[in-house]
Amino acid sequence: MKNANQPPRAYRDFVQRFPQLGAAWDLINEAGADGPLDERTCRLIKLGIAIGALREGAVHSSVRKALGMGIPAAELEQVVALAAGTLGLPSTVAAHTWVKEVIERQET
Repeated sequence: MKNANQPPRAYRDFVQRFPQLGAAWDLINEAGADGPLDERTCRLIKLGIAIGALREGAVHSSVRKALGMGIPAAELEQVVALAAGTLGLPSTVAAHTWVKEVIERQET
């Protein structure tokens, strides 16, 4: 199983080239986490937002991190299913394929 805490190479290369942007991104994430929601709930919400925004890379990242936290794949797939009423079936099916890609990679 891949290390869920290891960002993709493209991200690592980018923040190495632009360290101030990497630091700013870290501050944005810290500020968003400051509140009453626990880390697990925040991770599921961030997955839902990524799905709703149709951001494939963010979906991949959220799924990797969620699996690394021990959130079961079935719960991640339920987040996708909850999106169907808002996004419609074609977009939801696309998001489901993005989620499944990461789940299957992590299982191998």
